[in-house]
Order: sequence, then C-alpha cells, then structure tokens
Amino acid sequence: MSFMGEFDAAGDLVTGTLFGRAVERSHGEGGDHGPGICLNCGTQLVGPHCHRCGQVGHVHRTIGAIWHEILHGVVHFEGKLWNTLPLLAFRPGELTRRYIFGERAHFVSPMAMFLFSVFTMFAVLQIMGVSPPAEVGTTAQFESGLQFARKNTEESLNAARASRAKAETGSERAKALDKKIDKLSTDLEELNRIPTTLSGRTGLPSGLKTGWPRLDKGIEKMERNPGLALYKLQTNSYKFSWALIPLSIPFVWALFLWRPRFKGYDHAVFVTYSLAFMSLLFIALMIGSALGVPRDVIASVAMFAPPVHIFFQLKGAYRQPAWKALLRTFALLVFISIIVTLFALLLLGLGLLG
Repeated sequence: MSFMGEFDAAGDLVTGTLFGRAVERSHGEGGDHGPGICLNCGTQLVGPHCHRCGQVGHVHRTIGAIWHEILHGVVHFEGKLWNTLPLLAFRPGELTRRYIFGERAHFVSPMAMFLFSVFTMFAVLQIMGVSPPAEVGTTAQFESGLQFARKNTEESLNAARASRAKAETGSERAKALDKKIDKLSTDLEELNRIPTTLSGRTGLPSGLKTGWPRLDKGIEKMERNPGLALYKLQTNSYKFSWALIPLSIPFVWALFLWRPRFKGYDHAVFVTYSLAFMSLLFIALMIGSALGVPRDVIASVAMFAPPVHIFFQLKGAYRQPAWKALLRTFALLVFISIIVTLFALLLLGLGLLG
C-alpha cells in the first residue's frame, strides 16, 4: 500500500468523523459563555448559546480557530462515540429505545453513526488494498494481461521443474523448489479457470436492446468494458449507501403494520443504527481476516452475528416478547434479501445510465 493510499484512507476516516459531527446536533453540550448579544441574530444572550437561533455565544476569529473547530468536532464526536458503541454492539435495543424517547445528549445520532461507519469502512478497505482500481482496463487489455500471466506462470513453472530435476533429493534447495512448484501449479490452475474473454459475460443477453437510447448505450459500454462497469458499481455503492435507509424503512414498518404506536421515525432510527452496526461488523471481520483469524471463525461470525443483533434490537427497541421478536427477525431476514436486490438494481441502473 502506497503512502498516498494510506493518506487518502486517513482522510476518509477524518472526513467521516467530521461529516458525522456535522449532522450531530449539540444536545446538552456546554460551551464558552460570551456576554452581550448573539452575533448571528442580535438576541440578548442569557447563556452559552443563543436561546433563539442556537449559535454559541463566544466565536473565534483566528487561524488557530480552524484547527480548534476540527479538533473540537472530532474529540466531542469521539466522546459520544464511546458512549454509543458498547450499546450499539451489545444492547442495540436499549440504545434505539433510549434515543427514540429523547435521551440524546450522550449518544451519537443514528445518521451520524451511519456516516461515520460507512466512511470508516471504505477507509479500512482502502488501507487493506480492497478498493476500486485507479486505472480500469478494457476487455482487450484484460484478455492480453491474462494471456501474459498464463504464459509467464507456465515459463516459471517449467524453469522450476528443470531446476528441481538437477537438485539433490532431500536437500533444502529441493524442498524449496517443491514448494515453489506447488504454488506455481496452483496459480496456473486458477488462471486457467478464468474465462479467456469477458465478452458476453456481463449477465445480460448479447446485443440486448431496450429501445431507450441512453440505457442501450450504457449496456453497450458495459459489454465492451466490464471492468469499467465494476468500477462504477463499486463507486456508486459508496456514494449511494445512504439509499439503504429509505429502502429498508417500509419493510420494518410492515412488521408493525397493526401497531400504530410505533411511528416512522422509530423505524428510521432502528434501521439506521442497524446499518451502522453491520458496517462496523464488516470492518471488524476485515481486520480480523487480515490479522490471521481463521476463515471458519470469520464465516461463523458473519453468518450468526447479524440475525442475533437484529433479534436483540427488535426485542429491546419495540419491547417485544422473545417469540414475537424471533418471528419478526426471520421475516426481516427475508426482507433484507429483497432490499439488497433492490439496492443492487439501483446501483446497476445508476451505472448504466451514468
């Protein structure tokens, strides 16, 4: 990973924190008290903030104040973060319920938590080298590169076999060459499993025409350059991840269709906190994988943690008996497959029309 890649990733992380802070209103936080009038609306001050427009009474006007505002935003956001994360991970229902019913000064708001988790996730992906490529090749370039890789691997394998034939059996050199031959053989098998051409492998019928010129042009571009289509898909998933929230709310609302005391706002808080947790879980699994945690453990956590978390969040947030929360969890898992499909179609449409 290059220095610039790590620098960009760090920038994403700080940006996520500041974006989160930007949407995080100051519930119950104090500030410097400045006597006089509000410099924003002219109201007489009676406390650290203007009671009419909410602006802080004491304002800075120095170069150092810029860095102070950045540090203030990050540190104060972080303070709320450590109040929020333990509850989000282990008592999500309690966090959701307490936030809905007005206890907000100590917690990061759902949207700020979501923004922070999404920016952090993509920062971690970039640090680990899992990010959209900076340069996207055409289908012809892909096919040429694949042929070169196969030829180069075959030549290296033949050279290693020739050297092994000359090496003394049982020697360290022979053992090292055996390992190299095994690795090159595996690499060659994997390369041979990759289709020689990408043409016609986008999942759409070859020569598909819809009659909509803009869409047909997008399909043609995707057929000609699938790599670029993948790049757009990855980039749009980052830009439009927020769309998962409005896509999910109606399905959660449907679970409580006959419970009018639960409002749309309640469902929005539930969904947004849940999505934030899933993003943070994905980050933890990525880091665990990079640190050498066994794949079986990673797969088990990825399979069981989301439904367990959803169950406890439903049970706690909506004060549900265990059996009702369990039924709604199974229903929501089915709904999630629909939501993911709709989101994928949205990303595909944006990629084709963009």
